[in-house]
Amino acid sequence: MGNAEAGRLLTLSDLEVSFRGRQGRTDAVRGVSLTVDAGECLAVVGESGSGKSVTTRSLMGLAGPGAQVRAGRMSLHAPDLDLLSVRGRQWRRIRGRRIGLVLQDALTSLDPLRTVGAEVAEALRNHRVVPRGELNDRAVSLLTDARIPEPALRARQFPHQLSGGLRQRALIATALAAAPPLLIADEPTTALDVTVQAEILTLLAARKEAGTGILLISHDLAVVARLADRIAVMRQGEIVEEGPAAHVLSDPSHPYTQRLLAAAGRTSAPRRSTAEKTRGAEGAEGSAQPVLEVGGVEKSFRSPDGLRRPAVDGVSFRLHAGETLGIVGESGSGKTTTAHMVMGLLEPDAGEVQLLGRPWSALPERERRSLRRRIQLVQQDPLGSFDPRYTVGQIVGEALRAHGRRGVHAHHDRLVELLGLVGLGPEMLERRPRQLSGGQRQRVAIARALAPEPEVIVCDEPVSALDVSVQEQILDLFHDLQQRLDVALLFISHDLGVVRRICDRVLVMRGGEVVESGAVADVFRAPSHPYTQALLTALPRPQDALATGGGPLVGTAETS
Repeated sequence: MGNAEAGRLLTLSDLEVSFRGRQGRTDAVRGVSLTVDAGECLAVVGESGSGKSVTTRSLMGLAGPGAQVRAGRMSLHAPDLDLLSVRGRQWRRIRGRRIGLVLQDALTSLDPLRTVGAEVAEALRNHRVVPRGELNDRAVSLLTDARIPEPALRARQFPHQLSGGLRQRALIATALAAAPPLLIADEPTTALDVTVQAEILTLLAARKEAGTGILLISHDLAVVARLADRIAVMRQGEIVEEGPAAHVLSDPSHPYTQRLLAAAGRTSAPRRSTAEKTRGAEGAEGSAQPVLEVGGVEKSFRSPDGLRRPAVDGVSFRLHAGETLGIVGESGSGKTTTAHMVMGLLEPDAGEVQLLGRPWSALPERERRSLRRRIQLVQQDPLGSFDPRYTVGQIVGEALRAHGRRGVHAHHDRLVELLGLVGLGPEMLERRPRQLSGGQRQRVAIARALAPEPEVIVCDEPVSALDVSVQEQILDLFHDLQQRLDVALLFISHDLGVVRRICDRVLVMRGGEVVESGAVADVFRAPSHPYTQALLTALPRPQDALATGGGPLVGTAETS
């Protein structure tokens, strides 16, 4: 190996990945070449379906059933290994030990029948990182490094008992367990609030500084700006631009890169003026009949130590037709538990939820069933909410009561219309969830929620998996729906830029309680609670990272 490649960890040249289906052959990746060196972060960015995840999964032998993978070269170095020659069980010695992988869908990546600690310990045991007697202590240490609170307790819990952000951090701990020299991180901070996101980026930056090479897949240009040394921009399966991060983000040469950066700026900007948002919030508060009213709801869960721990404590709010109410807060703050009580998926321990002026949480499910079309949910983990045997047409068709293939055929035009609303073509109707990118799955989930034209949509991180250009499209879609249907949105997000763009009012939650609420314009301009102030201070923006000198984050927390 020459001097130019002395620190090289990965070489990929002329990668081609295609899939065969009923519609014929689909070329997902075409002629992609890239390298990653020790102590370097290469970020691959691009819109949903651009081929980012297919590229990285191909490096792990995980391109998927029916995939045809070809490349001029696909090699790990130090020592050299031709990945194209690896077969079957040979991958077990490579995954986790030489290449770590953090996937985008935490809920489906973690074994639901094992505790989080057992999941981390398996990686340690498989690669004989520590003696068997030290597995549990080392697993807890890794969870601590991933910034998981109460790590000894969380190690004894199952994935479904954790919030989306905690599950994502557990995945990161598992990927780093055997200290692989190369880490592939596919949207590693998608489900994380801005404060935890900053901590995880600091953790990844420290690993990079220690010599780990990182191949980062992200739609979040602010995250990319803080960690990446180089950026490769993908579109329709090809790399259209590549170069130093500072140069690509400050002076992009390709029109597509320019559009991505422009969309990032628009997504975090408020849609309406400050005065309009303030007037809208005041008008909603003064209108007569809320479509959704939550009064003093509480919910606690029993933890492995036998104690009941409060998840939501005395949360109250009203939501009116045509209004968007945002709920923000760190992972584990109670946002999703609140959403599940609103949907009638969890029963409050105290307090009540009313829908359209009538009792909702107090009703038995058989009485709620006929009203469920009036309130719909877009979940944080769309893959976990889909039947993997169903096609997209069947998944969306369920909401139209179009059962089976005959039902899909009968409602074909409406299904095509719904997919078009969320930026998907009719060719998607025959695909199954595993054949979609993370962003495409999220758009299918939104289409399904829109199908029965509900009065209330509860959105639990509805754009967290989407690139900035599609985020903008979906936020515009929600806005248009409100204009046309007067639908009310309960919008749960860790992305303060998105909340600022779309919401009229905002609740800030921490530790299960609402610590601040008010019109978005007022809260963003003059936050009164120290936690809200910390959230706004930690809000990352690409231009801020570049303004600090044009380089990525290097092992410190001083960049937020």
